[in-house]
Amino acid sequence: MYNGTIFDIKGFALNDGPGIRTTVFMKGCPLRCLWCHNPEGLSPEPELYVKQGKCTRCGKCAASCSHEDCQPYGRCLHVCPNGALSVCGSVMTSAELAKRLLRDRDVYEMSGGGVTFSGGEPLMQHAFVGEVLGILAGEGIHTAMETSSFAAHDVYRKTLEHVSLVFADMKLSDREDHIRYTGVPNDNIKKNLRWLLDESGKKCIIRVPLIPGITDTDENLAAIGEFVGDAETELLPYNAMAGAKYASVGKTYPLSADEYRADERILNFFSHAVIR
Repeated sequence: MYNGTIFDIKGFALNDGPGIRTTVFMKGCPLRCLWCHNPEGLSPEPELYVKQGKCTRCGKCAASCSHEDCQPYGRCLHVCPNGALSVCGSVMTSAELAKRLLRDRDVYEMSGGGVTFSGGEPLMQHAFVGEVLGILAGEGIHTAMETSSFAAHDVYRKTLEHVSLVFADMKLSDREDHIRYTGVPNDNIKKNLRWLLDESGKKCIIRVPLIPGITDTDENLAAIGEFVGDAETELLPYNAMAGAKYASVGKTYPLSADEYRADERILNFFSHAVIR
């Protein structure tokens, strides 16, 4: 039985596959896309989350405390009068997560829904995710995954074995551009997508985030179109609020609205990327 680290579980999700679903957000991602709108999903470890709008800088949380759960973070998680502090990320066993997800079996069956794994990148915790998917599949639950497809090919194929629907990102076709803007090459991504589209037989939807001046160029969209052919494709508009949560996890949003260039902020952001 494997343990997994999760930063959110959203019930009654309507945009992550058919029907009413529960979406599980896995912590940790090997990419560092400059436009990422889930910065709390980048680190694979639980981390301090500060709701900036609720923090009055009173300093009460900085006083030492004896709570065991506070010690890793150098802050008292319980003293804030506004509830501004929390830990983003909790550890569960595969059996615990599966039991929680199966509580809504009736909702899934009534609506034609199921469970979707997102992130972060679910494939970073492939052993855990694969184990939960196997349990759900054995119970007849429809499963979906939102993924960058950045993983070793054998891991990709094995983890998707029990996935009914795959939402697969294709951000940039050019290898050097992919490295520049996501921190990793796209060789494995293209290899995995080729298998997904041509050999897997799985229902899949390609998703292309439209980032102004980066992914939405005519050249990039034409190259992606040629690669995916007649596969179902969704174009996702740029999320103008993408940078809102960065300060809450001690990060700086590296992409400004009028400047898309590699500067010190971008290089620092990439320093934690996993490049294979």
